[in-house]
Amino acid sequence: MWFDEDVIDQWEHDNVEVRAGHPFVNSDLAIETLLMLRELFRLPYRQTEGFGRALVKLMDVDVAIPHHTSLQKRAAKLGITIEVARPESSIDLVVDSTGLKVYGEGEWKVKKHGADGRRTWRKLLLAVDPDTHMIAAQSLTENRVHDGDQVGPLLEQIESDVGTFYGDGACDQWKVHDSLAEQEIEAVIPPRKNAKIKQHGNSNEKPLPRDEAIRDIRLLGRKEWKQDVGYHRRSLAETAMFRMKNTFGGKLNKRSLPNQITETAFRCKILNLFVTLGMPAFLWN
Repeated sequence: MWFDEDVIDQWEHDNVEVRAGHPFVNSDLAIETLLMLRELFRLPYRQTEGFGRALVKLMDVDVAIPHHTSLQKRAAKLGITIEVARPESSIDLVVDSTGLKVYGEGEWKVKKHGADGRRTWRKLLLAVDPDTHMIAAQSLTENRVHDGDQVGPLLEQIESDVGTFYGDGACDQWKVHDSLAEQEIEAVIPPRKNAKIKQHGNSNEKPLPRDEAIRDIRLLGRKEWKQDVGYHRRSLAETAMFRMKNTFGGKLNKRSLPNQITETAFRCKILNLFVTLGMPAFLWN
């Protein structure tokens, strides 16, 4: 392992912006590099500092490694871009959510004696490009936040045009459908089982996609409708969740929400780098 020469050249902070207090010594790129190593190897902050010092010593490079407390403070304010390659054309999105534990008992204790009130989780939403398997956007919130409320923030992170949005029943809200329609994004979201048609079929207005989905489900059945619209592409988002939890585990290491947001952004960026290196190839008989 080594630091790239371009990273070494940009290691020191330029301190162009005037700020109160002592000027920064290390650039945001230097902090991001060390924090990415920390996340990749699941290191505590002190070990990350020591790992960086050992690495520059082996490389015989004279750069300052930040103190572990500086790494922790700067992590909350870093703006991490998870995209490693911008698509040239429009993309589709498959969206799903999962929970990441902050602290609490293990699964065995919960099954044996029940859970107490100190179990805390965060909700992670991933928007995955099903063609490239790359994570296009991510959102980490408290577990009380509804999935539908995060559709807008997810789309704001994507600079490319979005063709089709695949979501589960948690995204079946009129505000989500209206937002997607305003942006001319096709919505593939299964209506709830008790869903009602909003606009009468004899209306002179343009048919609503959600109403058309309800009519098709009544005619064909929910299973056949999902096959016709290709809803099962959304399983690729669950595959991305599985890949993330197998690589980094199902627990967050940081305690504050700003630092946890940075932590999950690093995880998404590392997974995207893994995808660019190559995906498994399957041979079917």
